[in-house]
Amino acid sequence: MIHRYLEILERANHGTKIEKAEWDQEKVMMTVLTLVEKYNLAWDRQEIIPTDDAMLDRLFAAALQLVETIGVLAAPENRVIRFTRDELLDGLRRVPQTLVMGSGKDARTLYARKVQDARAPLVWAGNPGCPTPEEIFLPSVISWMQEPIVDLATCGSLTHIDGYPIITGAPIEIAALRRELSYLREGLRRVGRPDMGLLGAESSVTEIGDLAVAHPDYLRPHDAHLVAMFNELIIDQSNMARVMNSMEIGFRNASLATVMVGGLAGGPPGAALVQAASFIAANWVCWADYHLLHPIHIRHVATSTREVLWVQSAVSQAFARNAPCIIVGDIYPKSGAVTHELLYEVAANAAALTVSGAHLEGVGSADGALPHGTGLEARWMGEVGHAVTRQGLDRAGVNHIILRLLERYEPIFKQKGGNPGKPFTEAYHLQTIQPSAEWLDIYQTVKNEVCDMGLPV
Repeated sequence: MIHRYLEILERANHGTKIEKAEWDQEKVMMTVLTLVEKYNLAWDRQEIIPTDDAMLDRLFAAALQLVETIGVLAAPENRVIRFTRDELLDGLRRVPQTLVMGSGKDARTLYARKVQDARAPLVWAGNPGCPTPEEIFLPSVISWMQEPIVDLATCGSLTHIDGYPIITGAPIEIAALRRELSYLREGLRRVGRPDMGLLGAESSVTEIGDLAVAHPDYLRPHDAHLVAMFNELIIDQSNMARVMNSMEIGFRNASLATVMVGGLAGGPPGAALVQAASFIAANWVCWADYHLLHPIHIRHVATSTREVLWVQSAVSQAFARNAPCIIVGDIYPKSGAVTHELLYEVAANAAALTVSGAHLEGVGSADGALPHGTGLEARWMGEVGHAVTRQGLDRAGVNHIILRLLERYEPIFKQKGGNPGKPFTEAYHLQTIQPSAEWLDIYQTVKNEVCDMGLPV
């Protein structure tokens, strides 16, 4: 295994050198435009959940051709890592179909889901990457760890420790990551789920923190960490170092490519093409055990726009049909806690991912930019996902519900300042770590509305 990755590192060090601007414009933009036209990839604003299976298969074929044609750019030297088609197909076969996270009574098995799978998705709760003050870090993670529907946990990133700011690439990243993992492990102990699987090491941008928590007291072999690709189809030495470290320790590698809808790849068809290609490439450059599906809207950021919902659905379905693997869909709504719109957005996102063949992760409320996330919307995310499978809803049925939900929350994308809602300290009682009466009332109101739409939660 290590020998094969050393070969990838060799290509990153000695591949053809190219300027970043040429990569973006000539390799990515022009090739994507050509392939979108060649494979006749298109979307319909009213069909959030695509049902054209032939188009989904063409999307996958186009993604395979994209990686074979241009490869991956290795930063900062800007050398191209190339792959043969046989290697790419071998990478698709290498990725696990099942993956055990956690241990003992808290163990959960992630699996490659199918389109309209009758099995419920796993619920991975947290506000990944959200900048979080130290004083609310522990109570916030407890708020979702304590929810019975939650299978796995993640967290935001610490902004300070002991009053000192976290500086990227500085020694303080070591202390920040160890503090983060200590809080996560303490939270699991307090809720009686000490061996639950985690996606951790969120407080460090560089590989420094990742290396600092490679110890069973912190990040354990049955936990996961991020190995990121950058926009678009770029990997850097820092993330490749994370891979090498995990090979010795045994962490689960979660590939993460946040393709920008409306960016270099263009609209939803091109963005879906690059997102799918990123997964294919990540099987090698990130040595992925599973994939985090997190495209973002170039202007609105949120994953709950109809464009991004379509991309998430199309990519999940394309892999479920052609190369089954574990896909976990990130949910990053525009709205924050104690708003009706947050729950509408979560319902739409969770339903779309569930019926399309993905598991659920979130909630990165308020675009994941503010500490306005709580355990209640994570509970709601899981309840919606479970209800979709329990009711046996098909793609058309979910699409109908999502269109009705969009009517309720889409106006916030034009709202100046977004819809940030309230911070954790106003949404939950810090002593009991339970939601406020106001937040519970909103939750019950939205639950009743969604039931009336045809999804009994």
